[in-house]
Amino acid sequence: MVGYDARGKRIVRRGSGKTESAALRALREKVKEHEAGIRVGADRYTVKRAVEDWLELGQGKAGERTTEKHGYLARHVIEHLGARKLKDLRADEVERWLITLGQTQSTRTLRETRSVLNRAVRRAMIQGMVERNVVELAQIPRGRAGRDSRSLTLRQADDVLGRSVGHPMHAYIVLSLTTGLRTEEVRALEWRHVDLEGRPDGDPPAPPSVNVWRSVRVGGDTKTRKSRRTLALPTIAVRALRAQQHTQAEARRAAGERWQEHGLVFASQVGTPLDASNVRRHFRDALRRVPGLEPSEWTPRDLRHSFVSLMSEHGVPLEEISRLVGHSGTAVTEAVYRHELRPVLQTGARAMDDLFSVMGVEESPAKDDEAGGRGAA
Repeated sequence: MVGYDARGKRIVRRGSGKTESAALRALREKVKEHEAGIRVGADRYTVKRAVEDWLELGQGKAGERTTEKHGYLARHVIEHLGARKLKDLRADEVERWLITLGQTQSTRTLRETRSVLNRAVRRAMIQGMVERNVVELAQIPRGRAGRDSRSLTLRQADDVLGRSVGHPMHAYIVLSLTTGLRTEEVRALEWRHVDLEGRPDGDPPAPPSVNVWRSVRVGGDTKTRKSRRTLALPTIAVRALRAQQHTQAEARRAAGERWQEHGLVFASQVGTPLDASNVRRHFRDALRRVPGLEPSEWTPRDLRHSFVSLMSEHGVPLEEISRLVGHSGTAVTEAVYRHELRPVLQTGARAMDDLFSVMGVEESPAKDDEAGGRGAA
């Protein structure tokens, strides 16, 4: 007996083995588990059970798409580690599995798959099914190289804007490329958050603008608190959005009673929200009009990368770019968009060249000859 439960009933632990010493060792292990808060039956609890329990009960307020993604990632875990008893799982075992998985999956997929297992084991700890979480000790290896983000050059961007006129995605492309909004922010944008007139006679005057206050994320919130921002609209975006108003009014009349009003700037032919696959398909269809671009190589998020690249090319400071794209700081912008920040990252080299040029620190033929002479000696 190791104590009493809440009802006053005795708690008994038993151990068995082929010999008396083996039985005593088993009994001591049972007592140790009881003292650590491990529940009865935990020795039969598998990784598969832990993951399935988390998928069913531990995801909280995750949205439908997030839940689907977790279910897909969980299959990787269950296929390779599902039969393993959770209490016997080791950190090196998890690492070897991740290395094997990395031969076919990207580093991001490895990170997200490990996160699913980690959260499942963490929940199992809370439920008293395992004493510690070994997944937190496992390192994430480098996976297969994923698709690099791309950005349009100024000439390509000009071609895309010009040749997409008249296509249903034109306004979407213009707004994304000229403001740097995230794809989930554009899809959730409502007309009530768009001001195409501004207040030119106000004090101070206010230009046409867009309030980036929503996204298609769970709860409708933007990605971070600083992602809530109000951006002035360039003239080309104002024109495209006014044309979008007329196009949508025609679609509303054509749909008649089938129209479902959601107040969205970008919606289907019956007013319903667009999903990511709809946008990607229509976006690539618009790119077929642009010579020299392979549509399958581009995605809507590349418009945001292009915005950063074009801002940087134009000499806009990194701090300002970070504010425009809704990042919490410049470190995030540099980490995510480092390939698009060529001119900004060259600033230091240019400054040093200017400094040392002014100071006269230059290699001269005489010095070269002198160094060569020493080498010959």
